[in-house]
Amino acid sequence: MSFATLNDDDGNDALAEINMIPLIDVMLVLLVIFIVTAPLLTHAVKVDLPKASSAPNLTRPDNVQLAIDAVGQVYWNGEVVDAPALERKLRAAARLSPQPELHLLAERRTPYEKVAEVMSAAAREGLTRIGFVTEPSRNN
Repeated sequence: MSFATLNDDDGNDALAEINMIPLIDVMLVLLVIFIVTAPLLTHAVKVDLPKASSAPNLTRPDNVQLAIDAVGQVYWNGEVVDAPALERKLRAAARLSPQPELHLLAERRTPYEKVAEVMSAAAREGLTRIGFVTEPSRNN
């Protein structure tokens, strides 16, 4: 099968054009097949799920602010406490339901030993929710 060209050459050159009509036909047939079969691919299984009538528990545990300054003095919600009083307060807080969160604030120059002692005392008394409070850095 030969095609007419506008050149007056010998006509022995190969024609480098691709016939797009069959490709478009195949694409349109595939499009119609996908349009017809796409709704069949969404299988929905009807399941009777139980209805829950309970409301979420909105009781929020209190926060205990536990601060340690640079010399190792411990503050419980802003008031100074010594080691025996700290253990009593930690024991009382651990018995509360729900347990309060322990927010630990330590100054930059606080020895790590003191922070570790307070954390181990809290864990020993049964407080499991301990968080560190930090100040955001100021990049000026």
